[in-house]
Amino acid sequence: MSATMAAENTPRVNRGQVQVIRSSLPYQILLYINGWYFALFLICEILLFVYKGETLPYAYGVLAAEVILVFILAGIEALRIFFASKGNLTERILGVIVSILLSIPAILGAVFILLWQTYVLRADVILAAIQLSFLGLELIFGIISIITFARATPY
Repeated sequence: MSATMAAENTPRVNRGQVQVIRSSLPYQILLYINGWYFALFLICEILLFVYKGETLPYAYGVLAAEVILVFILAGIEALRIFFASKGNLTERILGVIVSILLSIPAILGAVFILLWQTYVLRADVILAAIQLSFLGLELIFGIISIITFARATPY
């Protein structure tokens, strides 16, 4: 084996240099759990809408509008979790800021499910309250991450 091939295959060790990891593990764990919870939330909400559609009287088009709003909420939530996760892992402020901005419509969607639907069942209240708890915690961790990343930015 030639010397150049051996040099290419050896790992590079940065001796004397310390890489400080500033991404937040609790924030990342919370985002991961919220991703799985929101999938469960979406399935439960769809099943609740099927139940409501079969048993409760809706005005024309209202049930369809509420179902569409839940799917829009799913898209917003997927984007929010994606940007928060990538921003946290790459230690970039912009990704976390985008996720915080996307938290505003996500909170409004969860409050809609909690309070403003045509029919709000107890299961809706429980599911939406848990989702709002996740959103609140992720907002707090997101702000802490932005502060941590901003302090580490070289001048």
